[in-house]
Amino acid sequence: MHAMSKPLRVEPGLDYASIRQRAMRTLFDSFDALCEGTLVVDREARIVWINERYAARFGQPDATRAIGRPVEELIPSSLMRRVVETGEPILLDIMEVDGTAFVVTRLPLRDDEGTVIGAVGLALFDHLQPLQPLFTRVGKLQRELSEAQKRLSDARRARYTFADYIGRSAAALAVKRQAMRCARLSSTVLLLGETGTGKELLAHAIHDASPRSDRPFVSVNVAAVPEALLEAEFFGAAAGAYTGADRRGRIGKFELADGGTLFLDEIGDMPLALQAKLLRVLQEQEVEPLGSNKVIRVDVRIVAATSADLAQRVAEGRFRSDLFYRLNVLPITLPPLRERREDIEALCRHLLQQMAAGGSEPACRLDASALALLQRCPWRGNLRELRNTLEQAAMLSEHRVLGAEDFRGIVRPDDGPLAADPEDAAPLLDYRQALADFERNLIRRALAACGGRVVPAARRLGLGRATLYKKMATLGLSAPGSDTAADTADRAGNDGDDA
Repeated sequence: MHAMSKPLRVEPGLDYASIRQRAMRTLFDSFDALCEGTLVVDREARIVWINERYAARFGQPDATRAIGRPVEELIPSSLMRRVVETGEPILLDIMEVDGTAFVVTRLPLRDDEGTVIGAVGLALFDHLQPLQPLFTRVGKLQRELSEAQKRLSDARRARYTFADYIGRSAAALAVKRQAMRCARLSSTVLLLGETGTGKELLAHAIHDASPRSDRPFVSVNVAAVPEALLEAEFFGAAAGAYTGADRRGRIGKFELADGGTLFLDEIGDMPLALQAKLLRVLQEQEVEPLGSNKVIRVDVRIVAATSADLAQRVAEGRFRSDLFYRLNVLPITLPPLRERREDIEALCRHLLQQMAAGGSEPACRLDASALALLQRCPWRGNLRELRNTLEQAAMLSEHRVLGAEDFRGIVRPDDGPLAADPEDAAPLLDYRQALADFERNLIRRALAACGGRVVPAARRLGLGRATLYKKMATLGLSAPGSDTAADTADRAGNDGDDA
């Protein structure tokens, strides 16, 4: 059997109440002597007691003159009133006064019935040396957290501006003008063009010039994310939503980009099942994380890009037509490098300087023979291929001035770049016929990109509506199909285009 506990015996002649009171007084006196400051307030948070050192710290050389004043009049950052009002202690806190840190303990005072009648505060300084390593560690962690937050913020800012889109050709300037207009709007932008034409750069520039520039720029390459993870990547996931999911859940790209811009690269590779969910997000501006019933409101501007022919994919049933129309609000087609050959000299100069910036040697230059050679290349990989070619030539050459001979082993006639330009082999046309053929092809492409709608095609070409209709009549062109109601409305709102 367990032995029964014996009742506490009170020794004769000992007054435990008196001993307790003496111990409490001794404890308070000890703290008062050791602490930098001792403070007592009543239930109205008025000062009842403050030691001389603490009063002097706050510019009050006579401690008795602080008695009866609200504590905030003497110590503006004091939390004693909160302790009195809540009855909850604040056991350890750091309070800074004129660059000096105090470790502060605040305790409520209660009467015999348990009612809060005041509070006592003890400000410790230079007497808690054992805690110094802890404070040093906390300070280091706070600095590391601040630096990590800054790096994360910088990573979600636009890295390029319109100045980084190099080129003075008519095609390049037209793209810049369109993109600058798009930056001022909030509608969805669709960037079209071959791989390597600078779609991601332009997406950054649009965000940088937009009213959202101080908010996040978040980028996701649809083609680079496994299909099984795409939904969580976009919309997030609740904790434990799927095997291997983070215990704390996962924040989706839409939520990360809230208030800013979400760049969806290679949107043409998005699976059909996810396209329907993306369409709903674009329409409702709200996301529901995977495995959660929680709906999160988001304010995100979409910039999408693709090197695929989305209209063709719609026709093949590989891309939803409703999503295509939702994305194709402000389309911009980036021209391939072979259609802006006059920009190659400036692009080469920029790329060579960029390559030299990371090294110790000065930038290479191109002589006339090298430039003439590079301007004749079709550049199927566009700027990526051009940069790769320049890097190889600069690395293999011993000269700072690169000539045509430095590219002979890099661009070979049998793989295309040194082959004669097809335009050079075509039969020579007279000027008027060549100009008519050029305008006819250009207008056809603009109409096709705008779904056969004349008014958007005119805006895209930088022409007035009436001017485009006249050119189409002269060239024997007609829009593929009758104008839609939207085109009719556009015409009505643009009657003054050619005034």
